[in-house]
Amino acid sequence: MIRIISGSAKGRRLLAPKNLPVRPTTDRAKEGLFNILQHQFSFENIAVLDLFSGTGNISYEFASRGVSEINAVEQNRKCISFIEKTSKILDFKIHTIHSDVIQYLANCHKNFTFIFADPPYDWNYKAYHFLIDESIPRLKKQGLLIIEHEKKYLFHKHSKWKYSRVYGNNSFSFFSKEKAGR
Repeated sequence: MIRIISGSAKGRRLLAPKNLPVRPTTDRAKEGLFNILQHQFSFENIAVLDLFSGTGNISYEFASRGVSEINAVEQNRKCISFIEKTSKILDFKIHTIHSDVIQYLANCHKNFTFIFADPPYDWNYKAYHFLIDESIPRLKKQGLLIIEHEKKYLFHKHSKWKYSRVYGNNSFSFFSKEKAGR
């Protein structure tokens, strides 16, 4: 069950098909994430890239808050279909891209205010660093890369790391183009 926690679709509950290979971000973690973001940014006129978008959970939260430019990249065709169907029902304008995330980043020439990435938890630690390094150049000057990961992974030594927040077994690590530290 997916619940949209704020914005125009606040309280909407969505039932994703059981056969999708996903692990949606928990409500508690989403609330924490969006509390951080809404105190730092206005959601008007921003561009969001949702990598490993799965059910579209994070994309829906951005769309519900008024973000009009959202690109959701997902390799699983069933997930893409679910996002497209749900976006139509909710009247959200989420552009879906059926692609491997690394291939997409290699060919992407757009810049984004937020890049959110939620790779599979069995991803290799080195693959996260590659993802970070490939994503940072696609950020706008004041933009943020947010990686959701298991709390056992630490990224504080990465030169673009800003801070991390832990919610249960989930962590969000924040990166920017600007000098690290906070």
